[in-house]
Amino acid sequence: MKIFANVPNIDFMRQRKVGLVVSALLTTASILLVLFRGLNFGIDFTGGVLVEVQFPQSVQLEKVREDLGRGGYEHGIVQYFGGSSTVLIRLPPNQETSASLSSKVLAAVGAGEAGVEMRRVEFVGPQVGEELSEKGSIAMLVAFGLIAAFIAFRFEWKFAIGAIAALIHDAVMVLGFLSLTWVEFDLTTLAAILALIGYSNNETIVIFDRVRENLIRTRKATVFEVVNLSVNQTLLRSIITHVTTLLVCVALFTLGGSTVHSFSVSMIVGVIVATYSSIYVSTGLAVALGVKRDDLLPPEEKDEKVKAEKLAKAENDGAVV
Repeated sequence: MKIFANVPNIDFMRQRKVGLVVSALLTTASILLVLFRGLNFGIDFTGGVLVEVQFPQSVQLEKVREDLGRGGYEHGIVQYFGGSSTVLIRLPPNQETSASLSSKVLAAVGAGEAGVEMRRVEFVGPQVGEELSEKGSIAMLVAFGLIAAFIAFRFEWKFAIGAIAALIHDAVMVLGFLSLTWVEFDLTTLAAILALIGYSNNETIVIFDRVRENLIRTRKATVFEVVNLSVNQTLLRSIITHVTTLLVCVALFTLGGSTVHSFSVSMIVGVIVATYSSIYVSTGLAVALGVKRDDLLPPEEKDEKVKAEKLAKAENDGAVV
């Protein structure tokens, strides 16, 4: 930590235009990926059947897939669940009853083996997935709206636009990565994106708070100098926050198993993206919109400044006469 004993002097705003252009290009690419390639929606959104099978010992997933294919379930998705002896099988929607399906799946994957046990069979209808998609979209829109209203009230509308742009940028970038890598998009992924919105917004608020304090306190410095100073002052805090969060997410990714796989992947990508979006997207866009010191002055100081300007103008007019 002695490295950061003194506030660094990195000129972040010098590359603000490059950062905005790169972010715009990556966001556009992510949107195109989602539109044309789509997302690998899980059973929570598409509907289908979830089957959990317990084997007496460790089993290879490839063998389970081959057994399912021979049993007539070629499109089943197989993954470990909690350990290498428990397998979670996701099947497309079908018209079979729970008893019929469980007996067929058990016969397919447990042929010739003793001790294979069917733990559970769950059916998820497509109408449930449609409802989850609708409510998830509404939850994201409400989150964006409330955050924009809070920042506009707490700071200024130019900061609010920058913050919402950064949040949308982060969410779209995560969706683009999920589409590119074909990681399953389920309820835990949606939860990760909502958590990321709060995480990214918190990082942005910290920088905005420091920018506002420095703009009011440092009257002679330019806006670019104040923003650079503010980002450098919060750099140590940002590094510690991002590193500790990434450590937790990496631990979830490596040790958490398949249940939290998509959640941890989304959070890792989101934390990395939020690292630069809080500087080059939210703050950079606010600067590009022309935020100035007068926008952040308290009302009484604005009134005093207006009175002083009017008085100076009147004195100048009198001197000219």
